[in-house]
Amino acid sequence: MKFKTPLIRAHLERRYKRFLADVTLADGSTHVAHCPNPGAMTGLKEQGLPIWLEPNDDPRKKLKYGWRLAELPDGHWAGIDTSLPNRIVEEALRAGHIAELAQYSNIRPEVKYGTKSRVDFLATGEGLPDAYTEVKNVHLCRAPGVAEFPDSVTARGAKHLDELSAMVSAGHRAVMIYLVQRTDCSTFKLADDIDPHYAARAQAAREAGVEMICYDTDISTETITLNQPIPVNLPP
Repeated sequence: MKFKTPLIRAHLERRYKRFLADVTLADGSTHVAHCPNPGAMTGLKEQGLPIWLEPNDDPRKKLKYGWRLAELPDGHWAGIDTSLPNRIVEEALRAGHIAELAQYSNIRPEVKYGTKSRVDFLATGEGLPDAYTEVKNVHLCRAPGVAEFPDSVTARGAKHLDELSAMVSAGHRAVMIYLVQRTDCSTFKLADDIDPHYAARAQAAREAGVEMICYDTDISTETITLNQPIPVNLPP
């Protein structure tokens, strides 16, 4: 996934009203940027944080900057845009870079299923069971090297797990992909203290046969791409 326009460096002043951020550019000017992330953003919203913005000249948009990346210590990065994981995963699926689904020849996004829901991707192939695939963005890290999901309560996420379980019961495959938009994590776990209900539904989904996989990303100021699988540590 390549950014449409070159990113520019700035510093965060504050993030507020979920989707807004006050930022200061290198020339000292201050602006309001779009923050494409409704989550808690724990550890990624501190004043003074170096961030990278994508400018736009679209007359239909009120805000001329979109927040895309946060600089982390030791040269690491975090992607904060929750709309990007589906684009990143779709590119990887079509290129056969996700080993668990590489044998599927047809990838369809946003297919209706469940109860008034749309699955992120439906993978199909001759002689293969349909694979209903959901994608979740991960950028919470509270312990060194450990990525966690979710960073806030997600009733919608729990619903998706139940709907994936129903697909397994109907004879299909169901796959949950956790995409870590950070470069400083080497393992993944559920944040069961933040959302115990989601963690319980994830456990039930795994027992029902839902496959849970996690990939990290390669992040730069030009692109974000799928990198490699990392372990998913769930309670036994």
